[in-house]
Amino acid sequence: MLIDWGNGDRQELDRLIAIVHEELRRQASRHLRRERPGHTLQTTELIDEAYLRLVDQKKVRWQNRAHFFAISATLMRRILVDHTR
Repeated sequence: MLIDWGNGDRQELDRLIAIVHEELRRQASRHLRRERPGHTLQTTELIDEAYLRLVDQKKVRWQNRAHFFAISATLMRRILVDHTR
């Protein structure tokens, strides 16, 4: 699915997200636990924003599942930094 998505098949991204959604939720929860109390961004919002940024990744040559989750985690950290600013 990652390779097909990387080759431009956007339907594969939708299938992929449905499969990996729970892991993305765990990642988002982990990141948000490290934020200050009363942070206004919620888990679902972080996942949604990460999804929007993931679909814009056009030049990534996905290697495997670990690579996908590493990029997802990086995007979530950047979103949190942007939100804090």
